[in-house]
Amino acid sequence: MAYKITDACIGCEACVGECPVEAISMNDGVASIDADKCIDCGACAGACPVEAPVEG
Repeated sequence: MAYKITDACIGCEACVGECPVEAISMNDGVASIDADKCIDCGACAGACPVEAPVEG
């Protein structure tokens, strides 16, 4: 199941560069994951300082 970004996102963009399939984009200062592209690797969760990406 694809990861999703919770309301905890602070818009730091740390996750964006970590995604190996470029599934994460920034929208209005908040990260968003394209579930169709997400490969459920968890790289975004490992990079996030506030644990905003969660399995979803």
